[in-house]
Amino acid sequence: MDTTTLAAFLAVDLLLVLTPGADWAFAISAGLRERSVVPAVAGLLAGHVAYALLAVAGLAVIVAGSAPVLTALTVAGAGYLMWLGWGVLRRPPVVAASDGEAGPSRLQVLLRGAGVSGLNPKALLLFLSLFPQFVDTTAGWPVAGQTGLLGAVHVTACAVVYLAVGLLARTVLGTRPGAARAVTRISGVMMIAIGGFLLLERTAGW
Repeated sequence: MDTTTLAAFLAVDLLLVLTPGADWAFAISAGLRERSVVPAVAGLLAGHVAYALLAVAGLAVIVAGSAPVLTALTVAGAGYLMWLGWGVLRRPPVVAASDGEAGPSRLQVLLRGAGVSGLNPKALLLFLSLFPQFVDTTAGWPVAGQTGLLGAVHVTACAVVYLAVGLLARTVLGTRPGAARAVTRISGVMMIAIGGFLLLERTAGW
């Protein structure tokens, strides 16, 4: 796999990662509500790593080819996003939870992040629709090796973007309580809206 192919993949992948979605909403919420954005971002990355491993093992194609499995994944992911979004709206939005109230542990935040990305069927479809376009079956590298490299590039891009989003939310809005509350509420609404859209999109044909 040559550097030109990798550069082209990175350019396309960054455009997708830079598009706001459920991962962005969770990173923004963590930046405004948690003491550190690292556990949240680590959780988000865990979901993408899991899909990358599925793709390398060739299981992603099998999962995507099963309508019942994809539907179950979508329903679970949509419900989880809507539940998280409701929790963001219900809980008083504060910056970095500095009022002494015990917030979720780092492990809990990490697991929530893994749930957001790991239960998002869009991430699975990303690996299925984008990756094959940059894999050369005639190259000396095995397909699994090429897929693993593209997965590593994707996860790295996610890490940089999500950390930047979370830290910028904290830095820019940390001294603006009113704006922070508004953005936190918007993040919650985004999670609910994205979850609802995923649910409607997948069940529209029922």
